[in-house]
Amino acid sequence: MTGPPPAVLLFPGQGAQQPGMGVGLYRAHPGFRARMDEVLALWRGHGFDLRADWLAARRGPEADGPRTAQPLLFALDWAVGRTVLDAGVRPAALLGHSVGEIAAATLAGVFEPADAVSVMADRIAGLEGSPPGGMLAVQAGPDEVAPYTTEEVVVGAVNAARQVLLAGPEAGLRTAEERLRTDGFTCRRARALNPFHSPVLTAAALRSLPRLAAVRVRPPRLPLYSSYRPGPLTDELARDPRYWALQPARPVLFGPALDLLLAGRDIAGRDAVVAEAGPGQGLTALARRHPRIAGAGSHAVGLLPARPGGPHAERAAFDDALDLLAGAAAPPSRPVRAGLQTGLPRSRPGTGAPVPTDSE
Repeated sequence: MTGPPPAVLLFPGQGAQQPGMGVGLYRAHPGFRARMDEVLALWRGHGFDLRADWLAARRGPEADGPRTAQPLLFALDWAVGRTVLDAGVRPAALLGHSVGEIAAATLAGVFEPADAVSVMADRIAGLEGSPPGGMLAVQAGPDEVAPYTTEEVVVGAVNAARQVLLAGPEAGLRTAEERLRTDGFTCRRARALNPFHSPVLTAAALRSLPRLAAVRVRPPRLPLYSSYRPGPLTDELARDPRYWALQPARPVLFGPALDLLLAGRDIAGRDAVVAEAGPGQGLTALARRHPRIAGAGSHAVGLLPARPGGPHAERAAFDDALDLLAGAAAPPSRPVRAGLQTGLPRSRPGTGAPVPTDSE
């Protein structure tokens, strides 16, 4: 198959948050600033006043708690991705990790932004009072860590063939970490204060089911992959409230999902541009090491730097990645709505020149 390379957008989740993430781009890019203000206003309507602390790059344990990290991750993922779509890029696939899948689904048209924020706010409220815990990154495969798991400490994420995250309550996770280190495994704590993606959170997660059942959910209008049931997200699954409600209590299978995405009909055998639309470059690093990208003509890039930088550095990283995405192919798809705000200034990536309206 010939033609421009397909574009893939990846959306990071819990653990990717950093103080000051995206602030440089906010100060340097009017389009991104408008999108970020748009989504932060939605969060403010639910009692999450995040803007001042985010712009001040506040640090502290609360920055990794669900009331701060989850809303800001969704906001940044959505605003970066929406700015890419505003520039006329039409991805061949979207794939999110944890809360990043909610952002990806919103960009694909499954949720309206206001509904996604409402659902997430309800989910965060439901997590209050859940057992404290965390997540532990281990350089090993799922089979290797199986002897260290229990009913409560489980594999919470499979990011690559030999990169998993254990999740569970604090006491059990600490015991697993001690045993793994004693046996020579490389481990580090992820930036999470809850045992995300473990069954410990099942009861808390199901509290959001009534709100989800009341939300209008649509089939995706862009190709959207699931990282919970690896593969394309079907219309039936997209409409299932339990699928979305149980995400905080189910393992993220990002690695297997990325395998299937890169082997998909529109991408297999072609050089692709894989871009991370969110803070850090953790998913970028995973993509670069993937056999279908490493050593091939594909590119894996971050739309933001690996660490927060100033306005010039963050705008340059965004523009460089957007230049690569601008030449990428897009599959035929139904029209994608702009979200809450329409009529934003749109420019040809890297030039400031208007993009023709028929580019959509």
